[in-house]
Amino acid sequence: MKKTTHIVLWIAQILLSLCLIWAGIVKLFQPIDQLETMWPWTGEVSPALVKLTGIIDLLGALGLLLPSLFKFKPILTPIAAIGIILLMIAASVFHTCRGEGSQIGFNIVVAVISAFIAYGRLKLAPIQSK
Repeated sequence: MKKTTHIVLWIAQILLSLCLIWAGIVKLFQPIDQLETMWPWTGEVSPALVKLTGIIDLLGALGLLLPSLFKFKPILTPIAAIGIILLMIAASVFHTCRGEGSQIGFNIVVAVISAFIAYGRLKLAPIQSK
C-alpha cells in the first residue's frame, strides 16, 4: 500500500508542478493585455503583483519536485505543499473579495491536492530516506 501511495504522490506532485510551471511562465512572459483575456484580474492589478504570483508559482513547483527528486532535505516538499495551500487560500480570498467566488474551484482543487502531498510526504518520510 505504501508503494502505491508513493507512486500516487509522485503523480500528484508532477501534475501539480506542471500546472504551476505553466501558470508561472504565462504570468511572467505573456503581455498583460493577453493575460487579461484569460484572467481578468491581471489587468486590474499592478503588473508587479502578476509577476510576483508567477515567481511564487514557479517556486512552489520547484519545491514540490526538487527536494524529493534529489533526496536533499525532502522535508521541503511538504513545506512547499503547505505554502501552496496558503497561496490558494490567499487567491480564494482575493477572488471572493472581487466578487469572483464562483472561480475559486480551481484554487480549492489545488489546495486539496497540495494537502494530500503534504500529508502523504510527511507520513511517508521514513520510506523516502531508505
